[in-house]
Amino acid sequence: TSRRGEFWTCPLTVLCSSRAVTWNLNFPRINQVQGPSLSRFLILLDEKERFDPSQFQESIVQGLNQTGTDLEAVAKFLDASGAKLDYRRYAETLFDILVAGGMLAPGGTLSDDMTRTEFCLFKAQEDLETMQAYAQVFNKLIRRYKYLEKGFEDEIKKLLLFLKGFTESERNKLAMLTGILLANGNISASILSSLFNENLVKEGVSAAFAVKLFKSWINEKDINSVAASLRKVGMDNRLMELFPANKRSCEHFSKYFTDAGLKELSDFARNQQSIGARKELQKELQEQMSRGDAFKDIIAYVKEEMKKSNISEQTMIGIVWSSVMSSVEWNKKEELVTEQAIKHLKQYSPLLKAFTSQGLSELTLLLKIQEYCYDNIHFMKAFQKIVVLLYKADVLSEEAILKWYTDAHVAKGKSVFLEQMKKFVEWLKNAEEGEN
Repeated sequence: TSRRGEFWTCPLTVLCSSRAVTWNLNFPRINQVQGPSLSRFLILLDEKERFDPSQFQESIVQGLNQTGTDLEAVAKFLDASGAKLDYRRYAETLFDILVAGGMLAPGGTLSDDMTRTEFCLFKAQEDLETMQAYAQVFNKLIRRYKYLEKGFEDEIKKLLLFLKGFTESERNKLAMLTGILLANGNISASILSSLFNENLVKEGVSAAFAVKLFKSWINEKDINSVAASLRKVGMDNRLMELFPANKRSCEHFSKYFTDAGLKELSDFARNQQSIGARKELQKELQEQMSRGDAFKDIIAYVKEEMKKSNISEQTMIGIVWSSVMSSVEWNKKEELVTEQAIKHLKQYSPLLKAFTSQGLSELTLLLKIQEYCYDNIHFMKAFQKIVVLLYKADVLSEEAILKWYTDAHVAKGKSVFLEQMKKFVEWLKNAEEGEN
């Protein structure tokens, strides 16, 4: 010891993780160590343990070794240790140990010079029930220490990038755990972006991992819940990226996941691709309209795209209607918008006619008109005039109008629109009887 002012400095050397660490401890100069000073000395020792990474790891590993496979005891140990150890500073160390048994070096291998434990996720049994129990450990820990949420999500992203460094069994366990955590809302589906890493995709690791992950996710919830989570973070249209560019097709995706027992996921992806194709088609259609392209050229392009993307005429008439109605800025005055709509739709009636060759397509268009007029309050009084215009332009047949009026309409604005159409429908019926 050496005296410095009113304090004594005591160098303390401790053998820690196979290397000597020396600390200089300062405490008040007194003739002998008494109660309060001894307490202060012990507090200083505790703080050194709290802020030393090797000591942090040693404490977590020892605790896991003592609790063993009793995951309830593990959860209680982690809960209590958070009051003594700096989880905020060493979140990555904590999660590495709980998953892999020790600190992970870049690439996913365990660091050689660090203490390890056999009681971790990677050493556990490879079954769904065990992974659900481990998910509960993480869930309880993060609920207790909310500040660990971001660190935990970052950890999962990192682990996914390290997949090639893990064994197949370790990957399977991590995939099942990740699926359960996603289902429980412990992590965001945005973590899946790590699976789009070029090397993981190229070697087929990403797709194989995704199979296990989605199986456990759907097992916990259902495909609708999965779809909602994917849409929320914009991952719903990126699933094809699990495969290399030369295999990034709906057919390959569908076969791969259907063969793996995930037909509902392949159906979802197919539907998403179809939605994507329809959005692109509508965007291009609107651009052609704004350029003033000839209708014959627009019709030829659209029919080619329908064939290519397997889009039905009923779906297409909905896209054409939306494109036509969004290609103009409508007047905000109700008395003027009807006149504007009639003039606009008269111009575009040949385009609408090209995609109403079937009775079902005509009914679809009628329902689209009904919904549009209801959703856009200024068009409420324009419904009947629009229908009559399209009847005269040979876009809508009397059969389709009568069918809509009788039983094919929807609830939106039903009473208002049926009342508007009453006289015209009576005229159609009388004309039909007169022909007979």
